[in-house]
Amino acid sequence: MNLDHLLYCASRNILDTIEEGVHVVDQNGISIVYNKAMEEIEGLEESLVIGRHLLDIFPNWTKENSTLLTALNTKEPIINREQSYLNLKGKRIMTINTTFPIMDGEKLLGAVEIAKNLTAVTDMTEQIIKLQQELIKPVKREDGIKQYHFDELIGKNERYQEAIKIAKRASRSSSSVLIYGDTGTGKELFAQSIHYAGNRMNEPFIAQNCAAIPETLLESLLFGTAKGSFTGAQDRPGLFEQADGGTLFLDEINSMSMALQAKLLRVLQENYVRRVGGSKDIPINVRIIAASNESPETLLETGHMRKDLYYRINVINIRIPSLNERKDDIPLLVDYFIREYNEKLGKDVWMVSEEIQNAFKAYNWAGNIRELKNFIESAMNLISDEHVIAKEHMPSHIAEILMEKSHYIQGDSLEIVDLNTHVASIEREVIQKTLRYYHNNISKAAKHLNLSRQNLQYKIKIHGLGENEA
Repeated sequence: MNLDHLLYCASRNILDTIEEGVHVVDQNGISIVYNKAMEEIEGLEESLVIGRHLLDIFPNWTKENSTLLTALNTKEPIINREQSYLNLKGKRIMTINTTFPIMDGEKLLGAVEIAKNLTAVTDMTEQIIKLQQELIKPVKREDGIKQYHFDELIGKNERYQEAIKIAKRASRSSSSVLIYGDTGTGKELFAQSIHYAGNRMNEPFIAQNCAAIPETLLESLLFGTAKGSFTGAQDRPGLFEQADGGTLFLDEINSMSMALQAKLLRVLQENYVRRVGGSKDIPINVRIIAASNESPETLLETGHMRKDLYYRINVINIRIPSLNERKDDIPLLVDYFIREYNEKLGKDVWMVSEEIQNAFKAYNWAGNIRELKNFIESAMNLISDEHVIAKEHMPSHIAEILMEKSHYIQGDSLEIVDLNTHVASIEREVIQKTLRYYHNNISKAAKHLNLSRQNLQYKIKIHGLGENEA
């Protein structure tokens, strides 16, 4: 066996074991390489492809819809372009391709295409869109679904009251609103309160978390789909059409890509939507309330939001303070949640103990109101006939975190001769317990400890806290 044949066999084995499809043609468009993965993607055998021209195999291909023909024509590479076409068996194929011309100096030798199969993904996308749109029901007053109003925004803190004041003014307007607040501060409660206090109160309110689903699915979900836009796609209205006349709440809008933000901007400017794969412009009348867990200044500085979209949405700006900024509201919130869970769980709890109240005030509320509500619900499920929530009613992991607020050196003990060693020991213990509480999630633990992720990783290293030990 000569070296050339050995190299050919090796390269052939490699090509047939990779997941991506590989299709190579010469300068005339004749297929010379077609691997196993490409056979599976297109449902064709290698023997039907090798030695034949591209247009004999795919008669509907053109320079516009074929990346191989385009690369042969332009002699320019094509990176991550979606391609949809019918194979010889009449099956629609959807791929994302990277295609390069093969050059010898100025001479074109051929082109190579590397394809990832999206056919199954697009089929699944259509099913997910169908299911989600069946589950998403526009919220109207008569539906009997839980709705939030201004009287359910609990707090007397000056900053919180200022946010409510701005939100009430926003309810008398139809302009776009941008709400900024940390996770768990109640951004959707504000959005719903604005909607149900305004003149759109009897029209749909639809909420969508933009970070919860993949971008290709989000685009179809927002704008709808036209029949044939991808395999199995049907004519289906998107959330903009479903929210017509009402309000569309877009949470974590900063997670959208720049490309999708551009499409959203066009909809907001033109007041019409075009379904994915469609050609018809559909007029809409939708109020947008957007929310972000990053500050507006950060969004612009980091480039997470287009400036033109930011200025289009940020007509009315509402900043919801974190619970750490309004700890004077904790007693009010605790009382509210106790009354709520007394009714739900059939309990007769009056208050939390002074020890728990002090721990709540000292605690760093990374999860904000949502975290406080979770703590109360957990305790209410564990309490029996008592009327006061005490430390023993808190789940052990919660009690540890709550009571881990301060370490004191009692009296004039001389046992601690090295302050740095003692402080390091305390720091190690705090980090260890926090990591355990957050199941070794570095980002959440860092936020709870008010450290940068890099700083926490450094401290984990110097304290010798591996995942198993943490």
